[in-house]
Amino acid sequence: MEKRIDLERRGKEPKDIKELILDNCRSTTIIGLTDAFSNLESLSLINVGLTSLKGFPKLPNLKKLELSDNRINNGLNALSTSPKLTYLNLSGNKIRDLEALQPLKDFRSLKNLDLFNNDVQNLLDNYRDKIFRLIPSLKYLDGFDAEDREAEDSEAEEEVNGNEDESEEEASCSDEDDYGHVGLGTIYSENLDDMSDEDDYEDEYESVEESDVEAVEEESFEDEEEDEAAELPSKAHVRGKKRKLEDVEPADN
Repeated sequence: MEKRIDLERRGKEPKDIKELILDNCRSTTIIGLTDAFSNLESLSLINVGLTSLKGFPKLPNLKKLELSDNRINNGLNALSTSPKLTYLNLSGNKIRDLEALQPLKDFRSLKNLDLFNNDVQNLLDNYRDKIFRLIPSLKYLDGFDAEDREAEDSEAEEEVNGNEDESEEEASCSDEDDYGHVGLGTIYSENLDDMSDEDDYEDEYESVEESDVEAVEEESFEDEEEDEAAELPSKAHVRGKKRKLEDVEPADN
């Protein structure tokens, strides 16, 4: 188990680890798991071969504990150092009577308990009623509430993680959407508006430019006509002088 713990740490400090999965690592007792894992919230020890919880470390932030398919028949008082425990899976163990479960009555945060495939299910009369009375905080036993209504997966998960973090996250997302988040539709709309303004500007520019060109061409054409009109009298005047000269020359002879 110690080697498996070192492997699962991946070089991190024990205090920085919140989830640890040690399934199938094979050990009859807890070895290598110490109080240094003070921030651990989820621990899985499925099919390890545990016969006892002796030496279980002090894990004050532990919320979820998987102990299914082991050989535990008592000693659950070792879990008292994890007061925040919300989910406990003891299915497939060797628990035979209510006395072995007595330590769980002091777990005020325990909401979900799984004792499926333990002898206590068959040997204890009114098994479900007695377990719910023993643990007042319990909401689900073997996946069903006190009214035999099956728990939804989402509900069971909420019982483990709590609702406060989820509410804060939803509020944060809502605020971000209202004040800080710009959707693709908004961006796309703004781009279309910009493009529309640019097109209008280009059309207006082209219209003004064309009208200016036409006005300049028209003005140039009018100037040419005026110049030609101004030249006409001078040409007629020249022709008139020529005729006079022709008329005067024969008279001199």
